[in-house]
Amino acid sequence: MTQFIYQKLITENEIAQIMEKRNLGTSDVKITPILMGTWQAGKKWWVGIEDANSIKTIRAAFENGITTFDTAEEYGDGHSERIVAQSLSDVRDKVEYATKVFPNHLKYKQVIEACDRSLRNLQTDYIDLYQIHWPSGSFNTEIVPIEETMNALNHLKEQGKIRAIGVSNFSRIQLESAAKYGRIDSLQPPYSLFWRKVEKDAMPYCIENNISILAYSPLAQGLLTGKFDGSHKFYLDANRANNKLFQQENMKRAQVALDKLRPIAESHQCTLAQLSLAWVIAQPNSNAIAGARSAEHIIANAKAAEVKLSQDELQEIEAIGRIVTSHQDNNPVMWNF
Repeated sequence: MTQFIYQKLITENEIAQIMEKRNLGTSDVKITPILMGTWQAGKKWWVGIEDANSIKTIRAAFENGITTFDTAEEYGDGHSERIVAQSLSDVRDKVEYATKVFPNHLKYKQVIEACDRSLRNLQTDYIDLYQIHWPSGSFNTEIVPIEETMNALNHLKEQGKIRAIGVSNFSRIQLESAAKYGRIDSLQPPYSLFWRKVEKDAMPYCIENNISILAYSPLAQGLLTGKFDGSHKFYLDANRANNKLFQQENMKRAQVALDKLRPIAESHQCTLAQLSLAWVIAQPNSNAIAGARSAEHIIANAKAAEVKLSQDELQEIEAIGRIVTSHQDNNPVMWNF
């Protein structure tokens, strides 16, 4: 394995002081409330991504208190997993790996094989959280009974290859169905101030059953950072070009909401992004998976854990978010694939 030399930014004790870990469901896994998402490290569907910068960014996340890293076999056909390993193998005992199996690998034998591939990619003998990426049948994949997939996951857990089981992009009905066949400790849905479908569907079930919510796109793919105005074009950026939040009418509503959020952020001496992440992790059972292209961005994301919002502020922020969310339909998928 290629060796990388990093400058130590803070001590382990300082890491513990910056971000207090939370329980992952009822498992013995503990995670940071801000996780780092590494979809971009896989390069597929992203532009301008370089491995060296991805490694530097992942390492900066760890050095600034984020110890939980989310990836998937689908992210660049394992490339993201391999980059995570290159970044963190020397501190494996101090971090948590969360990865996912894609819906084209949900038969019993396929799940076992996919997990073994991910273990090799991640250069580890266990995965802290192994998740079903999308429900069976997604993207025209073959329908596999959830019982068969869960049997494989339970077997992997019994072997010690995985520590906890999670699902991603599942509805409440799908989550309840999976939970009949084994313990589910996390749900990973798209969730942000501008995309809140989970609140009306699976979140109440998660709260009742102590299932952690790992919110992906908690910054609405950057829209909540305030860096995109209504005139921005996304011709070379398939992720955002296909994202419903980046369509013209919604972009206009978002700018109105962002203008109302800025004074609250200023009162906390934080950025719009930090305010938005702080809002997510203040919601019941909720944690935020934040991706980043640079060390500077992930260091800023980590500091969001320090932003403490009052109940009045949380309610005010929620009302502002509805400027965007009140115009959305009931389709839970955020992209027009």
